[in-house]
Amino acid sequence: MLIAAPAETDHGETRVAASPETVKKFAALGADVAVQDGAGDKAGFPDADYRSAGARLVSADEALAADVVLKVRRPTAQEIPRLKPGALVIATMDPYGHRDAIEAMAKARIAAFAMELLPRITRAQVMDVLSSQANLAGYRAVIDAAAEFGRAMPMMMTPAGTVTAARLFVMGVGVAGLQAIATGRRLGAVVTANDVRPATKEQVESLGAKFVAVEDEEFKQAETAGGYAKEMSDGYKAKQAALVATHIAKQDIVVTTALIPGRPAPRLITADMVKSMHAGSVIVDLAVERGGNCELSRPGELAISDNGVKIVGYSNVTRIPASASALYARNLYAFVETLIDKATKSLAVHWDDELVKATCLTRDGAVVHPAFATE
Repeated sequence: MLIAAPAETDHGETRVAASPETVKKFAALGADVAVQDGAGDKAGFPDADYRSAGARLVSADEALAADVVLKVRRPTAQEIPRLKPGALVIATMDPYGHRDAIEAMAKARIAAFAMELLPRITRAQVMDVLSSQANLAGYRAVIDAAAEFGRAMPMMMTPAGTVTAARLFVMGVGVAGLQAIATGRRLGAVVTANDVRPATKEQVESLGAKFVAVEDEEFKQAETAGGYAKEMSDGYKAKQAALVATHIAKQDIVVTTALIPGRPAPRLITADMVKSMHAGSVIVDLAVERGGNCELSRPGELAISDNGVKIVGYSNVTRIPASASALYARNLYAFVETLIDKATKSLAVHWDDELVKATCLTRDGAVVHPAFATE
């Protein structure tokens, strides 16, 4: 049983899917572990650390030919033909809207697992890549905002006068939003936040922030059974937009985190709202890779509006790759551990297991996940 982690080929991706820590753990399960030369360099994990942990350093072709291939991002069109038929390929697959890539993996006869499709159940918490990465993204968003903001974050009383605290508004209170609130509070900002899910109000207030939302009857029903935000009506969106437009004009920093699974990111900040903000204020858009919550954000760029508002569109988790890789690698280890028979030290996938069924996209030449099988 060979478990391998190839280097990521996306030019902006700095993370790696295995750490020296998880290499040791996989070896303890009886696996032969391989890591592509240089795969962990950008994450601060040198080849020597992998070698000391028990991994073999191999070429990209050998890593991609393993029985279990661990990746951060979905295999590329160039990588898929090099995967071994029957192999398990585990990554964040970003399957929505990428039907061609899913079919290509099916044609290659690999078993592709999308870690972001894990169910939100107690058993899967240790494997939850969305939470581990979003937590870091929320933290980094506020650090990026503080770096771009030309003033101090906390209130400071000095002999030369008082520096007022920065006003931080967090839009979307999932894992990333909650961490952004907590980080902003630790840095001394006056924090407000909003979300369409009523359950988040108590969470926001427990962190010392003020909740801002139109709290009507639709708002009270705005959460799915799985804990995600529902798509709101046009009427509610108009009322919420009016409230936000008034509030956002007074803010120094805005962090947006709103995402809806399988859909483009909801547009929360219009160009007119950006125009209402003062010069030097900062927007950090964590949904920029899904189309963005801000109309003016650009993936991978720092944009500056005509009135001097800075709009940060960086991929946050790739800017703290050591921590992001360490947590992601632990998520993958926890999942792969459930696929290994510890007595025989071999792969033993239980295809009826709820975690396997929830995440398996392709198997035996077919697209098997019900959400994508008939797209």
